[in-house]
Amino acid sequence: MSVKEAGSERVVRELEPSAAKLLERHLAVSREWFPHQFVPWSQGSDFDGPLGGVAWDPGQSALPEAVQDSLVLNLLTEDNLPGYHLEIATRFGRDGAWGTWVHRWTAEEGRHADALRAFLHARRAVDPIALERLRMRQVSTGYRSDLPTVLHFLAYATVQELATREIHRNAGSACGDPVAETLMARIAADENLHMLFYRGLYADALRAFPDQALAALADVLRDFEMPPVAIPGFRSRALRVAASGIFNYEVHCAQVVLPLLRTLGVLSVAGLGPDGARAQESIGDHVERLRGLARRARALCERVREAGKTA
Repeated sequence: MSVKEAGSERVVRELEPSAAKLLERHLAVSREWFPHQFVPWSQGSDFDGPLGGVAWDPGQSALPEAVQDSLVLNLLTEDNLPGYHLEIATRFGRDGAWGTWVHRWTAEEGRHADALRAFLHARRAVDPIALERLRMRQVSTGYRSDLPTVLHFLAYATVQELATREIHRNAGSACGDPVAETLMARIAADENLHMLFYRGLYADALRAFPDQALAALADVLRDFEMPPVAIPGFRSRALRVAASGIFNYEVHCAQVVLPLLRTLGVLSVAGLGPDGARAQESIGDHVERLRGLARRARALCERVREAGKTA
């Protein structure tokens, strides 16, 4: 067993009471919902194929291209749930509070792909054949985070769940479709509760292992990427999503990183050793870099919007 593996086992063991407490809180506040109630079935129609319906055509979609891109990336991210489940179960185990959380989280996340795919099909919002081919490729590839420790995983999950909440919510707002906005808000509410679970765990880890937890967060923030980065065509889709303002450096900085750092008090943690102090300084430097990237992203979005007006 490596030093990192031994350290991660200790973190899992010492944080299990926190996991139990946060799981109990999660179960108390989460509410039941049903994907089928958020899909406009009456507006759907048969596609071409064995049922002899009408083939999909781009003109059938009422969604702007950037919104289509965002919803496709959102859905493909949710589709890779088997890989995420394996990753979390491997990190935390399947016993006790950790195992209960892993299975509950997986059950809740499973609703997101079901509801979103059904909505996109009913609205004929995206090419269903291209979408299925992307799903097959994405899930066949699987998911592996390669994060070195459990503390890195907790830091990543905290940031990623909040970023996912913002992407879902912002995509819904940009749809111009009340049904889509309601559905995306419902999914975002789940993601918010998942973020609160991981943020609570990371906060407890920060108190128990301040130097190591800060070092892990510094690594995660510096190298942060969302799970669908390996999807074919991700970069071009992500650029359109960024230009639309759904998710870009400005959103990541203002709605994800800064709120987390404030809530966790990351930049004010005292009594650190050399590693923790370096990590804290690195996080502060990263925030300044993000602010610079956010300013440039905002200027780019404005130029893109102006170009669209004059085109």
